[in-house]
Amino acid sequence: MTGNYIQRIEIDSLWRGTRHIVWNLQPGVNVLSGINGVGKSTILRKTIQRLAQDITRDKDKLERDYNELGVHLTFSPEEADTVRFDVIRGVDRPLVSADILGKVMEAHLTTELDWQLYQLQRRFLDYQVNQSNRIVALFTAAAPDAQAKAAEIAAEKSHFQDLVDDLFRATGKTIERTSNEIFFNHLGERLSPYLLSSGEKQMLIILLTVLVENKEPYVLLMDEPEISLHIEWQQRLLELITELNPHAQVILTTHSPAVIMSGWSDCVTDVEDIIV
Repeated sequence: MTGNYIQRIEIDSLWRGTRHIVWNLQPGVNVLSGINGVGKSTILRKTIQRLAQDITRDKDKLERDYNELGVHLTFSPEEADTVRFDVIRGVDRPLVSADILGKVMEAHLTTELDWQLYQLQRRFLDYQVNQSNRIVALFTAAAPDAQAKAAEIAAEKSHFQDLVDDLFRATGKTIERTSNEIFFNHLGERLSPYLLSSGEKQMLIILLTVLVENKEPYVLLMDEPEISLHIEWQQRLLELITELNPHAQVILTTHSPAVIMSGWSDCVTDVEDIIV
């Protein structure tokens, strides 16, 4: 059964049998802080590994794999045994996988952020098909408020585009509204998203990832997502995520005070406080 969010992360040990972790989470925003080397990224990485094991759903192996990894998750509702999730990492490294390079050579992709954008373009197309199907279903069922609900569904994509235009206003980039894929208009030219700066790519990836989940409950895990973002974008990051999907549970690590400046300080947990 798929749950709505993670209630608790328990890790037997981070390194060599030491540092047992018990982290009770909120259904909304959860920020993990601490000095370099204390284990923030390790906690996130082990949680992601545990969630990734659920994808295969090989029940003969799952319990053994859980015990070997030493990560135990409690979901909401408690009878759930998995959640839907996405992972975003902040470092833009060159692509090194031969398999990936072979698939995207013609698209001229060079970095991991490019590859993430390439995959999200596919998901964005699926999202739009899903939205169209929802609108058709409303009118097919002859619901009395079909017109209003259809307008509300259509407004979700437009709202995302408006947010991106606002973020990119300083550099004169606007999303092309007539294309089903993401392209930008910039100084009279059509601009591919792969030509954006690392910070622009990172913010676009985060917002697209949130959008295509269609306001459904899911978990978004991010390891220092602010690395490529300037201060103003760091300050708006959590606000934008929760605005696009108020049902998303956000779990992130950060070194930046700017991320929590705008009213998110109550969502912060220090690694030292969850060691038992």
